[in-house]
Amino acid sequence: MSPTADVILPCLNEAEALPWVLSRMPEGFRPIVVDNASTDGSAGVALRHGAHVVDAPNRGFGAACHAGVLAAKADVVCVMDADASLDPAELPRLVEALGDAGAALVLGRRRPTGRGAWPLHARLGNAVLARSLNRRAGTALHDLGPMRAVHRKDLLALELTDRRFGYPLEMVMRAVDAGWRITEIDVAYRPRQGRSKVTGTVGGTLRAVRDMRRVLAGVAR
Repeated sequence: MSPTADVILPCLNEAEALPWVLSRMPEGFRPIVVDNASTDGSAGVALRHGAHVVDAPNRGFGAACHAGVLAAKADVVCVMDADASLDPAELPRLVEALGDAGAALVLGRRRPTGRGAWPLHARLGNAVLARSLNRRAGTALHDLGPMRAVHRKDLLALELTDRRFGYPLEMVMRAVDAGWRITEIDVAYRPRQGRSKVTGTVGGTLRAVRDMRRVLAGVAR
């Protein structure tokens, strides 16, 4: 039976978190773990827990996401972090919303649960970027979070080019330019497992903000 959705999990050294993430995958949702040159055996852990593993040796969040989209087969693809900060059990609500009132892109709006779930520097960076996007695009989004659902063929048609941390923002910007209806749904945001490469560090947050600002300035409407 064909899966309801393929779930793309960009992965850089997430061996500690993957067992929990993959054990929470809903029935009908096929996990695609995109190994982005991990050095901790993440690919082997993913295989042992039943995931389809794709190799993306050129590091970059966008590069991993794009490799996952190319490997996907289902009509609907979901993207989410592999660090156990987000619960795959919430994915069916996002996919269901794709059929509501013509929504073409559904974003998970993160709601922190527990201390350390969303460091202040990361939350502020996200808020600044969301405000900049809303001013530019006329949207009213609160979060540029990493959990989302979209139809695969529509996503490919956007022809996203960013292969770094600007990928999530470019997806939203090009969706707006294409006239898509974008919906946000609240999702729980937990403290991640293992050492963070992005939002858990000030340096990682600054890199992500820099990449997204570059996309914000460069995508023509």
